[in-house]
Amino acid sequence: MTLTYIHSVALYIFLGSFLGSNTHTHTRTGEERRKMLHMNKGSGDTSYAKNSIIQAKIISNGKPITEQALQFMCKKLPRSMGIADLGCSSGPNTLTVISGIVDILRSTCQNLGRVLPEELNVHLNDLPGNDFNSVFGYLPGFGDSLKEKNGNCSIAHCFVSAVPGSFYGRLFPRDSLHFVHSSSSLHWLSQVPEGLESKVSTSLNKGKLYISKTSHPCVLEAYSMQFQKDFWMFLKSRSEEIVAEGCMVLSFIGRRCTDPTTEESCYQWELLAQALHSMVPEGLVEEEKIDSFNAPYYAPCPEELESLIQKEGSFIIKHLENIEIDWDEGICDKRFIGNDKRWNNFDPKLRGEGVSKTIRAVTESMLELHFGADIMDELFQRYSYIVGDHLSHTRAMYINLVISLIKR
Repeated sequence: MTLTYIHSVALYIFLGSFLGSNTHTHTRTGEERRKMLHMNKGSGDTSYAKNSIIQAKIISNGKPITEQALQFMCKKLPRSMGIADLGCSSGPNTLTVISGIVDILRSTCQNLGRVLPEELNVHLNDLPGNDFNSVFGYLPGFGDSLKEKNGNCSIAHCFVSAVPGSFYGRLFPRDSLHFVHSSSSLHWLSQVPEGLESKVSTSLNKGKLYISKTSHPCVLEAYSMQFQKDFWMFLKSRSEEIVAEGCMVLSFIGRRCTDPTTEESCYQWELLAQALHSMVPEGLVEEEKIDSFNAPYYAPCPEELESLIQKEGSFIIKHLENIEIDWDEGICDKRFIGNDKRWNNFDPKLRGEGVSKTIRAVTESMLELHFGADIMDELFQRYSYIVGDHLSHTRAMYINLVISLIKR
């Protein structure tokens, strides 16, 4: 069996569906929406490229499930294979995902004696505000590394396209995709839940940025309904684009229990609200500004996913699991105390700073739009102190849900 080698990498810009329903009704302008949800650009100290180690860990943890899905697909591969990474973002993780998929295809086909696709059509999708320019800059090295790693092969071409647009709607032609991957993206909603928008005169979630223990039940319901609407649209759109027996592997922040106010799903937002409130007495932030901000984010539980997937009906759940990831995973040195997995107080300041940077890299654009750019340095400095203190006596974890689906 000949090993995989990428003979040529071609780059295209593909703008998704102009005529289809690829937008939603929002209270903000289209330009504001594009600004709200993009990771910090460039390669500076607060950039996503330098502060995405948690997301890299999530991708690594999901690799065995990706391997299982691709092994299933390798039983019958097409000559031309369509692959999409939805919510690809920018930085080193973007092409790591695609490189890993190519490696799995190569090794699996070699082990099973299967014929590799002659060409790969790889689509990298994110919102228009994503730093696609940095992604393009990685492509020459990406192609070279695959050539060096894989040697001579039967894959003649790898066509890479950028697809700006919301994945909560159609992006690709019908039956054009065979494998879809999305990591650390689907916990972001298409919009702030209806009724919680900043223009609403009466704040329903006063003093909070997201769901909390003290949130009114109508706030919990609004977030749940928005997620259901968005995830249903995601599934429906992908059902049109993925061929029969095509696969999806999705991973995103969630929770293990049905209670949406559990700390594992919302406490990072609670601490960020504390940092903002500490700036109110000094006149740096208006309390009304805090009251009117609600994050377009939702951490679902497995039961919600299972119910929505079954109701939509286009996909079969192959695998679903949750994986614990520490807030400061890989950011700095940590040590266990005995066997009970409680963290000691090793350098809480450094741990707080590391977590603060990872949160800043993914939330700064939306916070800056609402609160202004001038307070960002001060806000995240205070947040780092609060997080460091929290981690000095508590082991805080994200719960990452990983799910593998097969198109009926």
